[in-house]
Amino acid sequence: MQIIQSIRDKGAAIIIVVIALSLIGFILMDAKQGGNNVFSSISSHVGKVNGEKIELAEFNKRVRTAEDMQAQRTGQRPSGTQLYQLRDQTWNQVIAEKIFFAETEKLGLDFTSKELSYILLSNDPSNPFTQERSLQDSITGKLDVKKAQQALANIKKLKGEQLEGVYAQIIDPLKLTTIAAKYSGLINASAYYPTWMQEKESNENKNFANISYVTIPYTDISDSTIKVTDEDVTAYVNKNKELFKQEEEGRAISYISFSQLPSKEDSLAALEQLNQLKTSFQADTNAKIFVARNLSSIDFKDEFLPKDKLGSTKADSILAQPAGTVYGPYVDNGNYILAKLVSTKQQPDSAKARHILIPVNDQASNGDDEAKKLADSLYGAILKGADFAGLAKTYSTDPGSKDKGGDLGSFAYGTMVPEFNEFCFTKTPGSKGVVKTQFGYHIIDLLGQSNFKSAYKVAFLGREIVASDVTINKASLDATKASSEKDKTALEKYAEKNKLSLTPSLGLIKENDYAIGALQDARSLVRWAFEAKKGDVSEPFSIGDQFVVATLDRVVPKGLQDAATAKSGCEVMIRKKKKTEIISKKLGSNPTLESAAAAYNKQVQIAGADSSITFNATIINGIGMEPKIIGASFNKSYQNKVSPVIEGTTGVFVMKVNGIQSKAAETPEALQQRVSSRSTALRNQTGSWFEGLRKQADIKDERSKHF
Repeated sequence: MQIIQSIRDKGAAIIIVVIALSLIGFILMDAKQGGNNVFSSISSHVGKVNGEKIELAEFNKRVRTAEDMQAQRTGQRPSGTQLYQLRDQTWNQVIAEKIFFAETEKLGLDFTSKELSYILLSNDPSNPFTQERSLQDSITGKLDVKKAQQALANIKKLKGEQLEGVYAQIIDPLKLTTIAAKYSGLINASAYYPTWMQEKESNENKNFANISYVTIPYTDISDSTIKVTDEDVTAYVNKNKELFKQEEEGRAISYISFSQLPSKEDSLAALEQLNQLKTSFQADTNAKIFVARNLSSIDFKDEFLPKDKLGSTKADSILAQPAGTVYGPYVDNGNYILAKLVSTKQQPDSAKARHILIPVNDQASNGDDEAKKLADSLYGAILKGADFAGLAKTYSTDPGSKDKGGDLGSFAYGTMVPEFNEFCFTKTPGSKGVVKTQFGYHIIDLLGQSNFKSAYKVAFLGREIVASDVTINKASLDATKASSEKDKTALEKYAEKNKLSLTPSLGLIKENDYAIGALQDARSLVRWAFEAKKGDVSEPFSIGDQFVVATLDRVVPKGLQDAATAKSGCEVMIRKKKKTEIISKKLGSNPTLESAAAAYNKQVQIAGADSSITFNATIINGIGMEPKIIGASFNKSYQNKVSPVIEGTTGVFVMKVNGIQSKAAETPEALQQRVSSRSTALRNQTGSWFEGLRKQADIKDERSKHF
């Protein structure tokens, strides 16, 4: 006992020392980061817009609201990549609101309670109340103002999370769209086509040029013969700094991936399992139980389906065999499958019916029991001879059929919800009954069926082709071996030795990215890239169906892009410039049209005879978009001599102006059309006003500290 107590005492002392060292390390780390408080490094906000903080708690609340709304729409809560996308959308929405509302507040633009009431009590398409069936007039289908007034009164009584939910889903979106419409209206009203500009452009359109030219396309010189160096790129970037500003820090990585997908052995194992079951599957007399007992990856559908509804790529082969025969195994959608044709019968492919819909949890009924009682009561009355059409007009809540006495007309197999579909295609015409679906209780009167065709009951026994533990463990072990390499050079040698390839990331990775090229849900890898040093090798990351080991290639700071980053954005332009120099040198200092044509075996061509080359033109027929050629076409000095070499968009040009002529005066209709088009174009240019506001804003994104 003394020995045990001694160990306990020593163990307690060791634990105390470890805790003390950990606390000291934590405090020192905090001090190194410049914090005066132990907890000062834990930020309570996710960013700032013009100095105004975006609090973490408020941001998370907005994200949760977005999650709830998506869950309502899809029936599933977002996760993984979907959640990152929602965070991105919420972030963009929050900063847009802060930038926009700060601007509109200066202008005195607001969204008043009177405006809110006016929208919510109107049939305006933007009014969310108009989408609520319980607030619609039962006869007109439009908004019932009295019901809307009551709903608005109920909203005003809400508190806490319920009120926040109403603001998030109704009031805030209406506020944003309404004030944005006012702001856009002001911007659009400020755009006009002044008289002096009309006159100037009218004069410019009166004249057109006729030119002779020779063009040597850039494609005449192979790209492989043109070398673009880092010095070329740096020089180009320095001359075009505005085009190569790096607004955010970035990272570039390369990675090796190790697949966790099923191996050939895994596939053969699934195939062998089905081969062993094939004989007993064919001999068994209860396909439903056999499929369930053998844990099929495909559920048994105890119904007759048309061939095109079987959902099998081998339907023709399956149905070509006698009933009771098993076809397969074959591969379909990641499964090995055995298919047994159970039986065949004739079944209509369209039906005609009418119905009365009694919804559940609607204002017309307080719950499921009340809805069922009403449906049973109406059904009983119909069986005793009551007018079906009259009852449908009075009680049905299906707006598409109630005014037609509940008549749905003809509909194809599978177009209705399953329960409704089953009744209409398995019962005989004249049948009536009450059926419950996701929409409530339906009193159905089956009026007819037509176009009988063969329908089939098929049992599918499936085995999903999945990766075994052996396959996954091998991929994990291989990834672990790769991650043990000390730096990028060693990882490259490892890849070469094992016949693997390093995949470079396409484009720069930003600090808040959650995907890297084809790697989705790669947030953990992005975080590593921003914590690592150049040349570091990562631990294995499990991303999708693969393990990934990465190395950090480059760290790109905020500011002017370096040569490696900018190269892809300017390489084409630099290559064009170098090709222009080569062509110019070959053409000589003062080429004629004839000598230029002879040098590259081209023809002297003519453009503009169709009066298409005006000063305001954007395209030259037969040449394309060449703004420099359009400008040069109105240079009078080129009427007396051939132009120097012109570096164009698609090639190098040498040209001469044959003449500048005047067109006939515009008709009043043409003038009006031009003025109208130009005015519209000017107004359309105001549509990018938010991007202008955003560029002026000081936005600090600190989400990466939390997510």
